[in-house]
Amino acid sequence: MAASPSPASAPGPAQDSRDRLFNLACLLIPAAALLLFFAYPIGMMGYRSLLEPDGSLGFGNFARILTSRGFAKALGNSLVMGLATTALTVLLGLLVAFALHRCRLWLKAVLLAIISLPIIAPSLVQGLGLIFLLGRNGLINKSFGLNVEIYGFWGLLIANTLYGLPQATMIIGAALRHADARLFEAAEVMGASGWRRFTDLTLPNIRYGLLSAVFVVFTVTITDFGNAAVIGGDYTVLAIEIYNQVIGQMNLNLGAVVGMLLLLPTLLSFYFERLASQRQFGTQSENAVPYIPPKDPWRDGIIGGLAWLVALLPLTVVGVVVYASFMRLWPYRLDFTWRHYDIKLAGGYDPLWISIGISAAAAAFGTVFLLLLGVALKRMSGAQSNIWARIIYFIAMLPAAVPGLVLGLAYVFAFNQPGTPFMLLYGSAALLAMCNFYHYHTQGFVTMTTGLKQIPPALEEAATCIGASTWQVVRDVYVPYTLPVLISVFFFLFMSSMVTLSAVIFLVTPKLMLAAVTVMRLDEGGFTSQAAAFSTVIMLVVATSLLLARGAVHLAQRRARLPGV
Repeated sequence: MAASPSPASAPGPAQDSRDRLFNLACLLIPAAALLLFFAYPIGMMGYRSLLEPDGSLGFGNFARILTSRGFAKALGNSLVMGLATTALTVLLGLLVAFALHRCRLWLKAVLLAIISLPIIAPSLVQGLGLIFLLGRNGLINKSFGLNVEIYGFWGLLIANTLYGLPQATMIIGAALRHADARLFEAAEVMGASGWRRFTDLTLPNIRYGLLSAVFVVFTVTITDFGNAAVIGGDYTVLAIEIYNQVIGQMNLNLGAVVGMLLLLPTLLSFYFERLASQRQFGTQSENAVPYIPPKDPWRDGIIGGLAWLVALLPLTVVGVVVYASFMRLWPYRLDFTWRHYDIKLAGGYDPLWISIGISAAAAAFGTVFLLLLGVALKRMSGAQSNIWARIIYFIAMLPAAVPGLVLGLAYVFAFNQPGTPFMLLYGSAALLAMCNFYHYHTQGFVTMTTGLKQIPPALEEAATCIGASTWQVVRDVYVPYTLPVLISVFFFLFMSSMVTLSAVIFLVTPKLMLAAVTVMRLDEGGFTSQAAAFSTVIMLVVATSLLLARGAVHLAQRRARLPGV
């Protein structure tokens, strides 16, 4: 006969009430913020897109945009650029991922780090590097007497490919890591060639990973603003069309229309990406034996050599930005100098310190909000609660489908309303921090919920049996067990906020300028070397935070393995 819990350990009515209140707070605080800083702005942008000049509602703005030659050109250019970039990026991503996970190479970590360089830089750095190499005063053009025109389609294609390559490589690599070695051993015993194993086993097993990479790269490409602004030239895309409507022509309602239309392909791409990710996860076996590739000098030499050639492209493009920042007059006087780092224009380094503060704030309260929301969803039970949990989970996943430029424009419509309490937030650091957080909300949310699912139920049950309240369970079980996840989410939000451009381009003010926007302003003003110097400083900050993140996660994992912890 089971022993009943002792009176000292049995929770009383007062504790039950406190637990319910705590659970409710865990749900309502982040859910209310999600509605206020994501759903409400998107709804306001939809309303403004329907608002006619006479104050009535209708589809006149949509008709004017859809029948304009500028929009048709931008839409066609965006689709062509998206498809071309996706095809090239996924092909190169498959090559690099195959070299990393199916070849016996030296310095794999170095190869992956080089491929990932664009992640630690503002998106426009790729375009800036190509200008230093192949622009009108580019090093290659001047050195070899060439006249390569890098502005336009081809320059934007290369820049977007570099920007999307790290994500494609990681997604495809994740699919390759879950292969079952027994299938390949059986194929080898049956005499299947390496090419046959690749076409009949590898490609079918990673097909959903490939689809996921396709949709992610396509979404990133058609919504990117930084590279298009720097190196796009006359090749206008939808992101530039939104910027021109809002900043150039002050047609806010027409800008809202373009933003709503840009949501359509990104929402579809997001839906298919999530579907592909779920299918890929569903094809994985828990009993799969990890595949360790055998030595093959021909395969390793050819595939590895090609992968390193691909890696030279981001290394050269990002490296030349750093190099040019130390040259006196690019490309004519290539002697070392610090003069470009003595930035007096655009507020000097004030935007950098503002960006660090705002990014730290976005990371701090973002991590807390995501933890609270994850705890609330984990502890919801019952049929009715499960329905609400699914609705909240669905809304929490939606920010990934909203381009940063669209979210930033939506904030203008939602919070730039004179005579309302929301006006107090407009132009503030708090609003910039919230925009940065909700721009990357989905990635942090998925990471947090995945980490919380790994907590053994026995730990939570043991804490509950000895009379621990919900708050104590979160403090003594959830937080210690998921500390590496919490650290990862914090630094992810910080690093992403430091390099984002599109989400904040409409929200910055002369007194509240951010680092990535400053790089763009310096480049627009013709101060390209100063823009390179400022970009280098941003990359140094992000790289330092990445090293701190790795060290903090290592210490947290090491502490978790100590006796008694």
